[in-house]
Amino acid sequence: NPPADQGLPPMTDTVLYEVSDAVATVTLNRPDRLNAINPELLSDLLVALRQANADPAVHVIVLTGAGRAFCAGDDLKEFESQVGTPAQTRAYIEKIQDVTRALCLNRKMVVGGIHGWAVGGGLEWVINCDFVVMADNARFFFPEVSLGIFVTGGVTRLLPQQIGTAKARRMILLGERYSAQDVPMLGFDWQIVAADDMTTQARALAANIAALPQGPVRDLKQALRESAGTDLESAMAIETEATLRGFLDPESAERARDRLG
Repeated sequence: NPPADQGLPPMTDTVLYEVSDAVATVTLNRPDRLNAINPELLSDLLVALRQANADPAVHVIVLTGAGRAFCAGDDLKEFESQVGTPAQTRAYIEKIQDVTRALCLNRKMVVGGIHGWAVGGGLEWVINCDFVVMADNARFFFPEVSLGIFVTGGVTRLLPQQIGTAKARRMILLGERYSAQDVPMLGFDWQIVAADDMTTQARALAANIAALPQGPVRDLKQALRESAGTDLESAMAIETEATLRGFLDPESAERARDRLG
């Protein structure tokens, strides 16, 4: 595991980190909770991504999950650990946005190896990836609005770019559940493969990218980002304020408890 990033606690075991042949594999590792997001996982993920981005020996990042799912979104059992004073809650939301910064505002390509559930924040991280290799057993949706909170991860900018404004609006607002088989209809440029082959295919794609001259690869990521129009930071600033209002609404905690049954 990489050392602790400045300003973040040392890594625990909620994220695994391995570098091989110029590819850093970052694995969400709370399989008993379907890799749901809690403060420890969020901090560990930031440390791992920042380490990969800073390491000149790493050319490509693979982001994936252990066990039966990629990431089931916020761990509703720990919802109240995400909410405190307005300042504490804002700091937690900004840490969520920092993951997107580490995935999108870097200069290394990120390949998502996705299987099982990708929900809420987990789906946001899928959308943050430059390439997605998705198992045919994948399921994904945005539950945030139904809980009275808001999306993060720059998806208010990135999702319309990927599938169009009308489909993005429907996905985020209605929280409809989709499967890998719906990907062509939605318009995502994601590679759908057999579940048993997902890891192999994601690593093969990463190896192909890692073997390319890295100067043009880095420049391409930056050029595409800067030519895409609306500034990602501006979109995330709007999301942060909306998410803060949602988290601080007492009814949101009640909805989270109700969702747990």
